[in-house]
Amino acid sequence: MKIKLRVWRQENSKAKGKFVKYELDGVDPEMSFLEMLDALNEKLIKEDKDPVAFENDCREGICGSCGLYINGYPHGKGNKIATCQLHMRVFKDGDTITIEPWRSQGFPVLKDLIVDRNAFDKIMSAGGFVSIDAGQAPDANSIWVPKENADKAFDAAACIGCGACVAACKNSSAMLFVAAKVSQLALLPQGKAEAKRRALNMVAKMDELGFGSCTNTGACEAECPKGISIENIARLNREYLSASFSEPE
Repeated sequence: MKIKLRVWRQENSKAKGKFVKYELDGVDPEMSFLEMLDALNEKLIKEDKDPVAFENDCREGICGSCGLYINGYPHGKGNKIATCQLHMRVFKDGDTITIEPWRSQGFPVLKDLIVDRNAFDKIMSAGGFVSIDAGQAPDANSIWVPKENADKAFDAAACIGCGACVAACKNSSAMLFVAAKVSQLALLPQGKAEAKRRALNMVAKMDELGFGSCTNTGACEAECPKGISIENIARLNREYLSASFSEPE
């Protein structure tokens, strides 16, 4: 099939970007979206033109690096998928597809469709860790964890840090990401050592990096490729309030 593309092109973070139109023929409906972009870049290289810069790694919905804003949806219109899991069969012959990078102060554009997601790493460094003693691992049954808590912690840990929650939020909030990382540790005994400071430090770092506040619209949950629940944001708020009252300034 033949498709038309409107792709955001931007030389670097300081340059002014713009949409550039392309046409691509012979697109196989069974191609993944990233394979279609590969085909576009092969065409551009043959024409001695600069290929479109986009980020990808595992192409299995695991790493989260492939995030793109496609026709107004983070990762494209689909249920619980990353961009690499989107296939061209959802589009029709002759469709026009608009492709943009994430739009957020916390995710500055590096080039074309690639944004700097180091902000998430900085938030994790601020509190997304546990203190453990080096040495032999304890027996599996020596630390008791209720199954309900273990299941919720596992669900929260499924977050791949792709940034779709930020892209979906009209305030560019990273609350769902922070909430998922706080929740996976708050629900387990291993996370108690830093519990009183974790939420305070991670939320403070999120604010410092330019992410907005939660809008309570649930758009983040709707667009999350792993279906992370906004229930975790409520847990983050509880952790934050508890730490605010108990931790000295």
